Amino acid sequence: MKSLDVVTLGETMVLFSTHDHMSLEYAHHVTKQIAGAESNVAIGLSRLGVKTGWFSKLGEDPFGRYVHKIIRGEGVDTSEVLFTGEANTSVFFKEKVSAENVNVYYYRKGSAASLLKKSDLNEDYLSSARFLHVTGITPALSESCKEAVLHAICLARSNGLTVVFDPNIRYKLWKDQEEARRVLLEIASLSDYILPGVDEALFLTGEHDYNKAANALLTRDDQTVIMKLGAEGAYYSSKHESGEVSGYPVKRVVDPVGAGDGFAAGVISSLVEGCTVPEAVERGNAVGSFVVQMNGDVEGLPTMKQLEQFMTSGKRHADVER
Repeated sequence: MKSLDVVTLGETMVLFSTHDHMSLEYAHHVTKQIAGAESNVAIGLSRLGVKTGWFSKLGEDPFGRYVHKIIRGEGVDTSEVLFTGEANTSVFFKEKVSAENVNVYYYRKGSAASLLKKSDLNEDYLSSARFLHVTGITPALSESCKEAVLHAICLARSNGLTVVFDPNIRYKLWKDQEEARRVLLEIASLSDYILPGVDEALFLTGEHDYNKAANALLTRDDQTVIMKLGAEGAYYSSKHESGEVSGYPVKRVVDPVGAGDGFAAGVISSLVEGCTVPEAVERGNAVGSFVVQMNGDVEGLPTMKQLEQFMTSGKRHADVER
């Protein structure tokens, strides 16, 4: 019997954001929150009732303690989180000039999380889960982080875990785009579920048609690509089935950041429950739409009760088989 459903690893930062319609240059007051793709997913999964663990390296500083307390307080297992005095917890700033104009400034080079290495991984802990979730952000932080992610996937596969990979490309973190493409394609080839955005799929495959891009990412018969299409919804494809699931309409987008992580949480939570891929995509779309209606990366992530109410109110025939 597995003690955890999902384990994920990656950097979480402290986020300082300005109030609406205010640039950082002139802002005197900011809001402090946490943000990190993997911990966003972990918190999203926890709120949906999924037993989830997250691990990383944090600085032995007030920000590291803050990050740890927030994630642990959301019901995520943090027993494998490491603290180091060799580097600080990273921070970043977000200015929201308008709903369509959001700028982000990172201060993460040489951070505590970038010191994560494969010897920090506990195989017993990883093998206690059913799913491993990874993103393309962590391997971009440092060579040791890249090795840690690949080792985590190796341990997961040898212990029978299902690997879910969200490319989540951050171009500024990579030395060059060719290296990014090579590493991310390697990770994709080792994963069971690949969750790119449509632009990410184009970058990785060179294919403008998302059907062809999905097929190019499928290197094994047992893989599934679930591609985010923005407000239109998502497309899924495997060697056995493909189709589209339309998105949930949102009257007003408050904060678009975090929608992809919410989508991943929705998809993975469904897969944990044994749902079909179309059902998983349906839930992913719903969580993504729910998240963008509130400020912050994790503040808008729904509980299962909230999500069910949202999906019921916006219910429509969504799946188109191909």
